[in-house]
Amino acid sequence: MTYHIEFPGLGIGFDISPIAFTIGTFSVYWYGILVATGCILGIIYCMRQCKRYDVNEDNLLNCIMGGLVCAIVGARLYYVVFRFDSFKGDLLSILNIHNGGLAIYGGLIGAVTGGMIAAKKQKMKMLTVMDIAVMGFLIGQGIGRWGNFVNQEAFGTQTDLPWRMVSENTGGVGVHPCFLYESIWCLTGFVLLHILSRKKECFDGEIFFLYMVWYGFERMLVEGLRTDSLYLPFANIRVSQLISALIFLAGITLIIIFRKKNKPQTLKVES
Repeated sequence: MTYHIEFPGLGIGFDISPIAFTIGTFSVYWYGILVATGCILGIIYCMRQCKRYDVNEDNLLNCIMGGLVCAIVGARLYYVVFRFDSFKGDLLSILNIHNGGLAIYGGLIGAVTGGMIAAKKQKMKMLTVMDIAVMGFLIGQGIGRWGNFVNQEAFGTQTDLPWRMVSENTGGVGVHPCFLYESIWCLTGFVLLHILSRKKECFDGEIFFLYMVWYGFERMLVEGLRTDSLYLPFANIRVSQLISALIFLAGITLIIIFRKKNKPQTLKVES
């Protein structure tokens, strides 16, 4: 299938297919390519930070690999739990992740859990590992969100703003390009936290906590625009919006607590 996408307020229009190329009967999708690209670039960045944070490269790679596996499992479980009615008639379909149904928050929770477990087993400083990892998260999220654009999903409610997006999947009306909001926010956050980690004294966990504040704030707002949100089964509350608010508040609280308890430590500066 090919989508015709327009940004009428900007005078932009073009056709795009979710399929990048095919090999025989096997199709390779842009979504997978973009997500994989984001992950690879994020991993490369993280590995280059080992010297600055005095972290063993092999140990960090173990944390990353453990986090990636748990991220896939977490992303699927998160989606299935809040859309269980779609799977209860055929539980084996839960394993069919190639048909879609992955939630980014479940992936983030899984990645953090898997990474921290690996760090603890290797007797690494878990907060230091997370300071490095969240920078990779921002790269991956910023690039991966364009996969939602190619699939024409994860967009928002109707709007007349100049940058509104129109396609077959939006019903021919202009909607908020939520993928773009999150991509710009995450990549901007990456740049700011990258600069911050080099221009000031940081305590262990500070970059991680700032990521919680930065991403939690954005997702809390943008999730309110989405038309495909997962809801709590017992209340008309968007799950990701609630989690975002809690992460945002937790990040602020942790920064305050740790600033009082820890004296700043100067990171190594690359020449």
